[in-house]
Amino acid sequence: MPRIAGSKKLKRQMAPMFWGISRKKPRFVTTVRPGPHSKHISIPSAVFLRDTLKLVTTTREAEYAIYHGKVKVDGVKRKSVHHGIGLMDVVELDGVSDVYRLVPKKGHLLEPIKIKDAEKSVKLVKVTSKTTIRQKKTQLGFHDGRSLISDADVKVGDSCLMQVPEQKITEILKLEKGSKVLVTKGVNAGQLADVKGIKEGTFVLPKRALLSFGQREIEIPAELVMVVGKKDPVIQIA
Repeated sequence: MPRIAGSKKLKRQMAPMFWGISRKKPRFVTTVRPGPHSKHISIPSAVFLRDTLKLVTTTREAEYAIYHGKVKVDGVKRKSVHHGIGLMDVVELDGVSDVYRLVPKKGHLLEPIKIKDAEKSVKLVKVTSKTTIRQKKTQLGFHDGRSLISDADVKVGDSCLMQVPEQKITEILKLEKGSKVLVTKGVNAGQLADVKGIKEGTFVLPKRALLSFGQREIEIPAELVMVVGKKDPVIQIA
């Protein structure tokens, strides 16, 4: 069987801070292989079990759990220690009653929060691409690597409430004035804000969103926010 290209490990000093790993232990750590999320915005499943949740103490224990199908991401068993777990992914573990969702929190890019068991089959996905394919059908691409042929009335930047693993869109959340958004990157990561206005992009400037955090207002690129509802988030994100 041919070897998959790419390194299996990463120097600890080069790992993202939100992984929460020690910098003074062994020189290398398991890395993320190409998949649904970029390695810069996701956590490898082995590191997630050992260092983030601290449910196992060694990489060998993490490998045993993963290779035996004890880890589900968005309702699908993932048997790779290199699988990247990213924004809004829902993680279930055999033998553990808690269900986790990864969200930005307190300036950190990703942190797991415990969610209700009833929410493990739904997740929010952000529309990142919209293209026309054969027979004039429309294909939507989402932030977690999913793609779906759909005639839903959405634009790039909108969010969809999706049922997983069936990939069925149940609700569309528009990026527009009055929407509630979650900042996903930067110093404001993890904060909820109200959209006061949208400024379309120009040749030199990206599309921007004017956000209100109570008494404070800022303007940031629209790619840094995700719509999570109207007045309140449609799912648990805190």
